[in-house]
Amino acid sequence: MIKIEIDEGSGFCFGVTTAIKKAEEELGSSDKTLYCLGDIVHNGMECERLKDLGLITINHADLRELHDVKVLLRAHGEPPETYELARRNNIEIIDATCPVVLQLQKRIKRQYEMGSGQIVIFGKKGHAEVLGLVGQTQSNAFVIENFDEVTRLDFSRDIYLYSQTTKSLDEYHRIIEYIQQHIAPEATFRSFDTICRSVANRMPNISQFAARHDLILFVCGRKSSNGKVLFNECLRVNPNSHLVEDPQEILCEWLEGIDSIGICGATSTPRWLMEQCRDAILQLLDQKTA
Repeated sequence: MIKIEIDEGSGFCFGVTTAIKKAEEELGSSDKTLYCLGDIVHNGMECERLKDLGLITINHADLRELHDVKVLLRAHGEPPETYELARRNNIEIIDATCPVVLQLQKRIKRQYEMGSGQIVIFGKKGHAEVLGLVGQTQSNAFVIENFDEVTRLDFSRDIYLYSQTTKSLDEYHRIIEYIQQHIAPEATFRSFDTICRSVANRMPNISQFAARHDLILFVCGRKSSNGKVLFNECLRVNPNSHLVEDPQEILCEWLEGIDSIGICGATSTPRWLMEQCRDAILQLLDQKTA
């Protein structure tokens, strides 16, 4: 009998859970249409579930055309211009920005208003959270997406380094070490530990989980940055790891010669979706023995 285990540490982080709860509360308590600026979570099936409840996903171009409506801001956060546009268009904001992200926005804004040095953000270019962070600096922050890009900084000037909350802690430390080794003697360098621990701690936990199973199913939307990082860690530890967005992607041949299966996911993966994948596996196993 194949053993199937769902990772207890996987699934929605606090910020995503709060955003979805706010959306459900608003949808259940008001006749007014609720819009969400961008996908509330990088998981297509969860977005579809909320769409069925009445949530309408819009982009920034749509927002400019809306007036006198209610709009939810997801956990990733938004730049100041979004709030200003909402004020002008008489839009009621339901702010579900993650508290960790909100605190980071405030720190970057304070540093920028002090008016010296380069503000550098280690993050994915174009990611919603990063756009919100860069917006605190009137788009003057310098974004580096990976370790290789650190060489592009001006080491003769002061550097203030921050990180997107869901980036790799190990890579962030490599960037810090490189800057420390290359910063000019007359320049100041300060780094700020802004990586969310509820996300960072998943890396060692998911490594242990992946190591104790013959097969890993990593359930995740393919747009999830956090999911890509965690899935790559699963692959590193256990080459027999597969990323799936929904149960229909699970192939019967993956189950050949397997004694144990681990199901895990990203901070944007709902628990119910991992359970559906478990049920799909059980169904495939039943078909094989029938």
